[in-house]
Amino acid sequence: MTTQPTVAEQIEGQTIPALLHRNAQEFGDLPAVTSLDIEGKPTLNWREFHAAIAEVSRGLAGLGVGTRDRVLIMAPSSPEHLIADLAAAHLGAIPCTAYATLSPEQIGFVARHSAAGVVVLAGAEELGRWSQVLDALPALRHVVLLDASVLPADDKRFLSFADLRAAGAEAHAADPAAFETAWSAIRPDDPLSMIYTSGTTGDPKGVVLSHRNAIHEANAVMRLHDSPMHATNIAYLPLAHIAERELSIYMPIVWAGHVHTVGDPAAVVGALGQVHPLSFFGVPRVWEKMVAGLKNLLGSLPEEKRDGLIAANELLQQGYKLRSDGKEVPPELAEKIAQTDAAVLAPIRAMLGLDKIEVASSGAAALPVEILYFIAGLGVEIQEVWGLSETTGAVTSNTPSAFKAGSVGRPLEGIEVKVAEDGELLVRGAIVFLGYLQEDGTIKPDVDADGWLATGDIGTIDERGFVTITDRKKELIITSSGKNIAPTKIEGLLKEHPLIGQAVAIGEKRPYVTALIVVDDEIAPGWAAANGIELTEGESLAENARVLAEIEKAVEAANARLARIEQIKRYHVIPKAWTPESGEVTPTLKLKRRIINDRYAPTIADLYAASSDASTAQEPAPAAGS
Repeated sequence: MTTQPTVAEQIEGQTIPALLHRNAQEFGDLPAVTSLDIEGKPTLNWREFHAAIAEVSRGLAGLGVGTRDRVLIMAPSSPEHLIADLAAAHLGAIPCTAYATLSPEQIGFVARHSAAGVVVLAGAEELGRWSQVLDALPALRHVVLLDASVLPADDKRFLSFADLRAAGAEAHAADPAAFETAWSAIRPDDPLSMIYTSGTTGDPKGVVLSHRNAIHEANAVMRLHDSPMHATNIAYLPLAHIAERELSIYMPIVWAGHVHTVGDPAAVVGALGQVHPLSFFGVPRVWEKMVAGLKNLLGSLPEEKRDGLIAANELLQQGYKLRSDGKEVPPELAEKIAQTDAAVLAPIRAMLGLDKIEVASSGAAALPVEILYFIAGLGVEIQEVWGLSETTGAVTSNTPSAFKAGSVGRPLEGIEVKVAEDGELLVRGAIVFLGYLQEDGTIKPDVDADGWLATGDIGTIDERGFVTITDRKKELIITSSGKNIAPTKIEGLLKEHPLIGQAVAIGEKRPYVTALIVVDDEIAPGWAAANGIELTEGESLAENARVLAEIEKAVEAANARLARIEQIKRYHVIPKAWTPESGEVTPTLKLKRRIINDRYAPTIADLYAASSDASTAQEPAPAAGS
């Protein structure tokens, strides 16, 4: 009996360029990438994809890009984005996608810190913001534009992506060995890419990942979920996000998969219906919107059909909850579930494009358990994962055969996780990043003498090995009485209601917890229509008495599941969503708590001015504000 090699043994010596070369040779005729944004959905097979990368790589080399040089990209997901990224990686350079929502000031910081000599921009919108800081970037030599129609005239710094590729194609034809010579010199522990952190507590940091990091992560995830080769997926999240980079650049290279790119994340629901992918990753917001939309749809159905769907959903949830607790599903119940699933829920999954899903996952933030249960009641079991940019994505994951609702699963193969004395989770293994990029171009590791990375997350590990995240170390609320409170727990319970899109718990050095609650301006209109709510002229949803009464019920429901010290005593309702552009959240939709506290300081002061005694404070009528 032969023993299966470990992930570390299996990937020894591999690099991303070497795997791409393998795909072009062994799977050349299979589809590699398709754009869903272009009429006719053009597809590149692996041979064509590899050839395009070679041409653009030689084009970048002609612009002076070489080993460890940084190349910044600001563009939506597209085949050209993937090609530009991987072309830079084949030169031993360090590609980095910048979030499209960055302000000119933030662009200036990232561009100066990275000292990028070449940037690749999508079009007019990106160029408009970069133009405000270009002259203050001494390291920047060239700007490549995917949209040639917006090229500035008489400025030699600018060229089109098409011209870059054409020049590279000519160079590649004249000396085809140069491309292979460059990538063949790359080693597994060399830099592969860089990701800038969200900067919730200070300036963003450049997280540098290696080929070994990305390939170990991909193989460990594939092995954990028994993922097949040639899987299909949808790239719709920003490629500045570690999850999307791993899922839509590196994993498809490892498994010779088929990526479908979507430039607008809001179009992902339609993309699901077109692709019917085998794997799908959704940040909590995606799953929350899907559930809210389905619940609104249920509300509009005839009573008999609605009741049948609800009963079927609850039946599947029953089996899921038993397995989540590590218990067997009785044969009679299992048979009933299978029959109901085939007759009632399979058509719903097909309608949503989730009928072929083999791995559905969620990460980046906690997914409310009620959302997890509802989706499981449709026959799609979401596997929550946990990880950081600094860990190349997932450290832990649930699986269909080993999961616990509310947890983030167990560590991937070859990865260690332990709890420090103060409750912080520490990680060690091949997915831990090389280090942070320094201003002088060096890379500084961020692990202790034994190789442990401090994650900044507070959590627990139970007797079955399941990890549960309770909060961010820097975000814990310490009340004036010295009690430690996890705000994300409170916020997650509030957001289980479809009317509530965002929430922030307040209470640092204060006698009790209050909250700012943001009405979900995408989902709330559908909820209101399904519930027969008609607004008066000029009235917003956040001012409607029935909407406010429903939010009051949501607060009461959350409080019923919280300890007394955690309960929300007062709150304020905000009608307009927080966005990266408005500044209250990061591009990955993490709360910028300091900015929120500063911006809403008068409102927060009013919540505490009404009562100075936490024990007598009562929940007031909800207040609407802007």
